[in-house]
Amino acid sequence: MNIMLFHSTYGLRPAVRQAADRLREAGHEVWTPDLFEGRTFDTVEEGMAFNEEIGKDELLKRAVLAAAPYSERGLVYAGFSLGASVAQTLALGDERARGLLLLHGTSDIAANATADELPVQLHVAEPDPFETDDWLSAWYLQMGRTGADVEVYRYAGAGHLYTDPDLPDYDEEAAEATWRVALGFLDTL
Repeated sequence: MNIMLFHSTYGLRPAVRQAADRLREAGHEVWTPDLFEGRTFDTVEEGMAFNEEIGKDELLKRAVLAAAPYSERGLVYAGFSLGASVAQTLALGDERARGLLLLHGTSDIAANATADELPVQLHVAEPDPFETDDWLSAWYLQMGRTGADVEVYRYAGAGHLYTDPDLPDYDEEAAEATWRVALGFLDTL
């Protein structure tokens, strides 16, 4: 698979590069665009402030420009938290998208969005302060209405960005379970 992997609000940190390497070792081609142009952050608050400074439109423009040269190949869009939100937006707007792998995040879904049988897999902590139960229930129903084929995996007791070994949220057991399931998902596409 050709995978476009977007970073979280922390920026393009080592954990994203490690995830890309893991995907490459499984036989996938992976791109990790740096939407923050080299900036990384130590806290969610710093990253969110920078993201707001850039603005949603500019962030999506950067993501589209990064993905455009490869979209004809049929991309799997993937991302961590904020990057998952970006990946979801791009996947729902790309009729050639092969799949959507969401790690720790989702996004709003436009009322007219369609994703005819797009395979979607979401991995998220339970509970997650950024992905509440009510939000996830509504998201799941809306994503289903787009025509996507959705799977959701919850990890009790894990922190929000539990796959990043350099953050306090890290949960090795949940991270390894996520990667086992996600790699299996990618093998089916």
